[in-house]
Amino acid sequence: MPEGDTVYRQAAALSTALVGKLLVSSDFRVPDYATLDLSGEPVESVVARGKHLLMRVGQLSIQSHLRMEGTWHVYARGAQEGEQAGRFPRWRRPAHTARCILTTEDQQAVGFSLGELHVLPRAEEAAALSYLGPDLLGPDWDAEEARRRLLHDQRRSIGVALLDQRNLAGIGNVFRSEICFLARVHPAVLVGELEGSPDGTPDRTQAAGPDGPPSDQPGVTLNRILDLARRLLSVNSLRTRRRTTGTAGSTPDYWVYGRRGQACLRCRTRIVRAELGEEDLRRRAVQDRVIYYCPSCQPAPQP
Repeated sequence: MPEGDTVYRQAAALSTALVGKLLVSSDFRVPDYATLDLSGEPVESVVARGKHLLMRVGQLSIQSHLRMEGTWHVYARGAQEGEQAGRFPRWRRPAHTARCILTTEDQQAVGFSLGELHVLPRAEEAAALSYLGPDLLGPDWDAEEARRRLLHDQRRSIGVALLDQRNLAGIGNVFRSEICFLARVHPAVLVGELEGSPDGTPDRTQAAGPDGPPSDQPGVTLNRILDLARRLLSVNSLRTRRRTTGTAGSTPDYWVYGRRGQACLRCRTRIVRAELGEEDLRRRAVQDRVIYYCPSCQPAPQP
C-alpha cells in the first residue's frame, strides 16, 4: 500500500531519471488534460509532499496521488545493440491503466492507476496542498506543529488522528497500525489521554524503537509517538521493501498489519483485525478504515 515512504522513493527515482532534461513528448490519458502538450519543457524538480508527488515541468506542476493501487515506473531506452536498441522496454503494467506518460530522449516515466492527477500552475501548488500537516519526510518537518494539530481535537482516537493528513502527512494504514503497536497503545485511545493526567502523571502505555519490540518502559506521549513515526518512515524511505520488524531478511515484515489471527511476535496473543474510522472520512473514501492490533500488548481503553 503506497504511503509516504513509497512516494518518497518514487520521487527520488523520477528525479534521477528526469530532472535537468527536456520532455520530447507527454501523454495525459485523462479527459481534463488530454490535449495538453509539454514537449520541449524542462523537468526542473520532482518532490514528495506526504503522499502526494509533485513534478515541476516548466511553469506547471503535475500533482499525483497513488491512492491504493497507483505507481510510477521509469523505463530507460535500450542502449545495447539488438532488438531493443533505441526502444523503451515493454511496460510492466497494462497499457490501459496508464494515466500519464512523460518521455525524454532516454527515459520514460509512466504513472499507472493514479488515484489523482492534476496539472496546475506552479504558483498555485502551495495553495492546493496547504491543508496538509507537516511532512514526516520533509526537510522542514515540525513535530511541535504536528502535535498542536493532533491536540486540536483531543476526543479523537489516536488511530484516526494519525491517519488524517491534515495533522501530519505521510502515514497510511500500514504505518498507523505499526506505530500504535510499537508505541503499545490501543488505536482507540483518545489523543488527550496520551498527554498524561491533569496532575502531570504520565500515562502507562509503552514504547519501542522502529526495529524492535515494545519495551516495558512507561510514559508514551504524543512527542514519543511522533518521534517513532518519523524514524519509522525515515528508515523505510531508504529500503526497497518496507519492513517494521527489523533489517533485511526479517520475517514477517510487519508486527501486526495484515496478520489477523496470527500470533503476536511479542506475546503470542492472536492479532485482531477491526475497523476504526470516522463517518465523514468514510463517506469521502479518504482513508482505509482497517486496523490491526494485539489485544494483549495494546489493551483497549476503559469506557
